[in-house]
Amino acid sequence: MKKIVLAAICFTFISAVAAAQAPAKVGKVVEAEESFNKLVAKKGMKEAFLSVADQDGIVFRPGPVKITDFYSNIDKQPGLLQWTPKFARTSHGGDLAFTAGPYTYANGKADDDKVYGDYVSIWRGDGEGKYKLLMDLGIQHPEPEKEELIDFKEPDESKKPTANKDPFNGKTIIINTDKVFNQTLGMSALGAYKEFLSPEARYYFPGFEPITGTDKILKFLNNQAISITADNISGARSITNDLAYTYGRARIKKGNIVSNYHYVRIWEVDAAHKWNVLLEIFAAVEN
Repeated sequence: MKKIVLAAICFTFISAVAAAQAPAKVGKVVEAEESFNKLVAKKGMKEAFLSVADQDGIVFRPGPVKITDFYSNIDKQPGLLQWTPKFARTSHGGDLAFTAGPYTYANGKADDDKVYGDYVSIWRGDGEGKYKLLMDLGIQHPEPEKEELIDFKEPDESKKPTANKDPFNGKTIIINTDKVFNQTLGMSALGAYKEFLSPEARYYFPGFEPITGTDKILKFLNNQAISITADNISGARSITNDLAYTYGRARIKKGNIVSNYHYVRIWEVDAAHKWNVLLEIFAAVEN
């Protein structure tokens, strides 16, 4: 009975979104990220994360754990964390969005104490421009040689949202797509990425600055000579069927060395209704 009621509510909401004339604005999630950054500077990481966390939001410490559970049970963290959103997208309905960009963490006054890297944040929106943090993770790499370019793009007007007759089916479809990608990865990493990468894809791998574009990503993978196996944990899709995310565990082998990672993928749908990976990040499993 509960599922029937929930399905009716979801269907009504999707229909309302589909009828909306104007898509959500990507600037709203960028504003949410910038406000979060200011809150960290003002109140510290613990209070800031607890203030912006979605009730289902997770961080990887070391496995997926709720943001509220993790930050409620730790002491106030020292140091100064700062970041700048450079890459952002939102779904047409504004219920799902992400930002990514460089960060610095300083635990002292000397430049030698600074840590550099890139973060990825996924946000859940209410469709009216208010966002809560759904997922947060990052990679560490040497100090960047050049500043990242800004890439904020509004939802594609040609991809009009459509009401889904089965509101529960969207999650199943994107998780199954992720599993097919993982199966293909196990056979050929280069073959999998050639098939699933968006032309605008970005690749975040520990120790390296973000890599943009299919050709550069394939060249990186070929030069690194790595093999990847991965298992999906979960994922979700926007109600307007144009943006999605998945996450799971991965084992990456280079030579005789095998390392464990968490992966997160952002998916976008193309004009032919095929799901492609717009962003992928591998974060090393921390002990």
